[in-house]
Amino acid sequence: MFGSDPLFVNGVHWPEIWIVIVKVVVVFGVLLFSVMMMIWFERKIISDMQARIGPNRAGPYGLLQSLADGVKLFFKEDLVPERSDRFVFMLAPYLSILPAFLAFAIVPVGGVVSVDGHTFELQIADPPVGILFLLAMSSIAVYGIMLAGWSSGSKYPLLGSVRASAQMISYEAALGLTIAIVVLLAGTLSTRGIVDAQSHTFFASWFLIRTGLVPFFIFLVAVVAETNRPPFDLVEADSELVGGFNTEYSSIRFAIFYLAEFMNTITMSAIIVTLFLGGPDGPTPHIQVLDWVIPILWFSGKTLLFLFFYVWLRGALPRLRYDQLMDLGWKVLIPLSLIWLLIVAGALVGADHWWWVIALAGVLMLGGGLLTRALRVGKARNEEASSSLIFETRGGR
Repeated sequence: MFGSDPLFVNGVHWPEIWIVIVKVVVVFGVLLFSVMMMIWFERKIISDMQARIGPNRAGPYGLLQSLADGVKLFFKEDLVPERSDRFVFMLAPYLSILPAFLAFAIVPVGGVVSVDGHTFELQIADPPVGILFLLAMSSIAVYGIMLAGWSSGSKYPLLGSVRASAQMISYEAALGLTIAIVVLLAGTLSTRGIVDAQSHTFFASWFLIRTGLVPFFIFLVAVVAETNRPPFDLVEADSELVGGFNTEYSSIRFAIFYLAEFMNTITMSAIIVTLFLGGPDGPTPHIQVLDWVIPILWFSGKTLLFLFFYVWLRGALPRLRYDQLMDLGWKVLIPLSLIWLLIVAGALVGADHWWWVIALAGVLMLGGGLLTRALRVGKARNEEASSSLIFETRGGR
């Protein structure tokens, strides 16, 4: 039930329960603080990219701007549309933020620590099926967005929620296939086990290298779309949908949706680090006092790198069209991740059975041919539709 956490080796008693409670409170507080700092970080980086000053009024360097905005939203009037489903409308924001926090609960942020004779991992929980728990939380997040749009009693939020659900479900397929590749190599569904499987040699043992780089980039693109970050932020395409699924929300409920988006960004960055970059793995000096601090710094530094990457994408790339978004997910990422899964599985089995390599090569040639053919047909149809539209626009001349 409790995985490999050494805290529960001798059973569950009051000290173990209090340690778990403290871990939950600390992680929740750190995650909320990180969200607040992430908002400031994003606004400052984008302002630098656009030659602006950015937030500079509340606190030194504008560090308290996010706190000031949160306090302002908390005291604003909470409006509920007359035609809405009141209970579902009020519940939806919490269905968006809870999965983001619960998914972070399985992330190992450090090594093993001993306090007053109690040894425990720097991780809230390490269930034997941690990856399945992650996928479950990722799926539940769709419900919050869908119910928010449906319960608003308005057309534009409903359109935004339907678009969001289609986008998240589409990219979740590619995300799940790349996770399956990591699980195949690690031989475990435990996130701590996946980190341990990458700790043999610094960098060379990371699944970033051992999977051949392709699953990492597929997972990275899928995560950007899954978290509704630019250039895949079509859920909140204000030029088409006013404000997306949360148009009718105000006050603290709007703030919860805002927090959920940034918390998802931090959580999925931590998941990428765990699955592909060895989590808290890194060179550690043999200093007893720093043994538990250095892994946390390694984990934080890797996560911050991906957070900067998300901000850079937002400031550098324009928003995609919705058909381009769906084409990328269904016609490129899903087939590519499936083919790569077959390659990795064949390589693992083919180490002992050479005939598997021949069978795999045949399957890949057939699949590659069908995929190429499908892409050509899709491109030809798009070109034909564009030509017809131009012809009709010019009056059929």
